[in-house]
Amino acid sequence: MTTSPITPPPQIITGKARLAGVMGWPVEHSRSPALHNYWLRRYGVDGAYVPLPTAPEDFVAAVLGLQAAGFKGVNVTIPHKEAAYKLADVLDASARRAGAVNTLVFREDGKILGLSTDGSGFVASLEASSLPPRPQTRALLLGAGGAARSVAAALQDRGIRVAITNRTQERAATLAAALPGTDVLAWSEWEQRLGEFALLVNTTSLGMAGGPDPLFCPSLAQAAEDLVVADIVYAPLVTPLLAAATRQGLRTVGGLGMLLHQARFGFKEWFGVDPQVDDATQDHVLNSL
Repeated sequence: MTTSPITPPPQIITGKARLAGVMGWPVEHSRSPALHNYWLRRYGVDGAYVPLPTAPEDFVAAVLGLQAAGFKGVNVTIPHKEAAYKLADVLDASARRAGAVNTLVFREDGKILGLSTDGSGFVASLEASSLPPRPQTRALLLGAGGAARSVAAALQDRGIRVAITNRTQERAATLAAALPGTDVLAWSEWEQRLGEFALLVNTTSLGMAGGPDPLFCPSLAQAAEDLVVADIVYAPLVTPLLAAATRQGLRTVGGLGMLLHQARFGFKEWFGVDPQVDDATQDHVLNSL
């Protein structure tokens, strides 16, 4: 890193504090609290951001309870992104395009606004890594959940041809129908066809610490030498997939950059400040891992 660390002042929390958080199941892996509370201290905002472990069957009641308690909004992570889409009263263009929501804003008029910032955050992380997606190239996404929908839509909007694969073929077909022009590959064949793609993105929780398969590491033997391998998982920072790609000499992009860039939009809505994603921010979050 090239910048000196920024030591923020103590956090301000009064009776007028603005409150937000992150809902997931599980949620203990999330670094969003470390990130948002760092920004709150850095910019002198009276507020707090907390982890909110929420089982799927409790999601709607929990969101409405937080709204009633005066929260400004929440981030939603696995497995709640599609449920958040259905719950929102108003959707922005990115959410409508992606069919999923990762940020809820509780408006003053009582309406719940749903945003999808994952896709734009993912593309921003590629650009920050000097690996911007090239128009007319092909990208293969692993997974067909809310994050996949958002990332696929953002890539398509930038002229990338997208294909998806998922262990449940029906979910893959549903996503492809929602995003015309998306191809579907069978889970059993995508490793053999990897040479057709310039970008591979794991949008699932496979490889995540505490996730369904923390050792997820498919074969990359058929990859083209210029393939970029990205993983939206950031705990651990280097997933088995990314480690395998590095051993093969492929360029990689971890999930931390996406976390940092997608977070700006919600922070601005809830706390009224547009925060910087810089080396000091990344250093702080890295030190929290």
